[in-house]
Amino acid sequence: MTVAEETEVTLAVGQQKDLPAVPDAAGRHTDREMHAILEIGVRGPDGAGHAGAPAPGTGPALAEVLIVDTSRSMLHPAAKLHAAKDATVAAVRMLPDGTAFAVLSGRFEAGVVHPGPGRPVLAVAGPGEREAAERAVRILDADGGTAIGAWLELARRLLKDHPAPVKHVLLLTDGRNEHDDRSRRPLETVLDACAGQFVCDAWGIGDDWDAELLLNITRRLHGRARAVRVESELTAAYEELMTGLLGTSVPELRIRLTPTPGTVIRQVKQVVPNEQELQPVPAGPGGRAAEYVTRAWGDEVRHFQVVLTADPTGRERGEDLQLAAVEIVVPDVRRPVRLPAPQPVLVRWTDNPLDASRQYPGVRRHELYQQASAAVAKAYRAWLRGTDGRDTADLALARALALAAELADTQLLGALRRIEAAPGTGRVRSGLKDVDWQHLILSSALATPPDQAAPAPPAPDQGRAGASARTGAGALGPSADGTAGPPGSAPPGSAGPAVPVRPDGLVECPDCKWLGPADSLYCGGDCGRPLREPSA
Repeated sequence: MTVAEETEVTLAVGQQKDLPAVPDAAGRHTDREMHAILEIGVRGPDGAGHAGAPAPGTGPALAEVLIVDTSRSMLHPAAKLHAAKDATVAAVRMLPDGTAFAVLSGRFEAGVVHPGPGRPVLAVAGPGEREAAERAVRILDADGGTAIGAWLELARRLLKDHPAPVKHVLLLTDGRNEHDDRSRRPLETVLDACAGQFVCDAWGIGDDWDAELLLNITRRLHGRARAVRVESELTAAYEELMTGLLGTSVPELRIRLTPTPGTVIRQVKQVVPNEQELQPVPAGPGGRAAEYVTRAWGDEVRHFQVVLTADPTGRERGEDLQLAAVEIVVPDVRRPVRLPAPQPVLVRWTDNPLDASRQYPGVRRHELYQQASAAVAKAYRAWLRGTDGRDTADLALARALALAAELADTQLLGALRRIEAAPGTGRVRSGLKDVDWQHLILSSALATPPDQAAPAPPAPDQGRAGASARTGAGALGPSADGTAGPPGSAPPGSAGPAVPVRPDGLVECPDCKWLGPADSLYCGGDCGRPLREPSA
């Protein structure tokens, strides 16, 4: 197997390492927060098949459920229902042979449009099944209300026992879940049950959908919320989404964090392309490690923010120490995957307030996105108050525009300028509809990485551990030679183990006697000390 035939996963850790070791006013040391940005990329092999094409000797790689809103409002205007049918048919036509799928209609309750009553739980794509699904979709009508919890619950039951590594739901609605009380279980309870079972992308159509509803669903189910401005755009949007879905290179990728003693993992969340809180799952019996599951990776890069706390009491000042090790795990691999070497999250305790005041640019960037999203929400709430809220809405819009400019995010700037009365005025234009704000709320929930990540501030003291620390803690990007290197090899920029490798392939920390892999940069035990000397 050549490198060109492998899927490659890359990992870079970006952070500002200095944290204050100075006691508080009462003379006590308190836990300090370390924020780090993980940049994780997946790049599939050239010419490799997609997720819908199963690897030899395996079952189908994708199980797909398409949910069409068929509530009465989809007939006002009828172009919405026509567009939904066209887009659903286009998506079904793209499913490779052997793909498990179903089409559901959503009203007060959910119904199976295809394969229909009395048929297997999921259809298996082939010429006949795709044609039958198209006929069933074409005759759909609309009536009743919107109870999205019931729709997702049926999708969950259909996908629950299916072995496909990629389970995906594509949901379309024009409404606001106004009839949640008609469901057997409320939406929030259903989302709890669906979490971790499948990925859900949710789309809005028409002029009465709710952006916060779509964002809530997709944040909980690790998908993305989107919408079309005109009905005729939906088919092309679905085709683009399905192309990306069928290009899935890694169905599931786990971030494994192993903190050193005294370090606590406070939070892990995805911040690019959209914000999603990640919950830990056990990483094995008796260990300190925790794993955070992410799903459905195509050829893409995502950013994750990790927040750790630690106590400087008794720790040396001015030396790089490891707080946690970051490792990428890809379970149930169907095709060859080349994984990166583990990377450290570091800390350097300092008495210098200037050093401790620095902030890593990637962390700052995410904070700016949060502020921009909050400014958009504030402007919208003020706009809803009419003339009484006009001044507040203008101020909040101007703030969002300034933040988007600082971020150099042209997509967000363009969305904000659709709301602005005239370029440079910072005022909300008249004649807006509520749906204009819903599109802006979705746009403000997306984050883009900078074209080139800014480097971390230079360290004032690059002592004994400085060079090896920069391997995992500099600006986000590939290592010096663009590769992670084979397992067990020294990462670029290091000079090999400073302690000998034992016959069993492990290294032993000379201070705390921790045992770890031969390629460990830092001790994973009590001391967290470097285990490598810098290269010349």
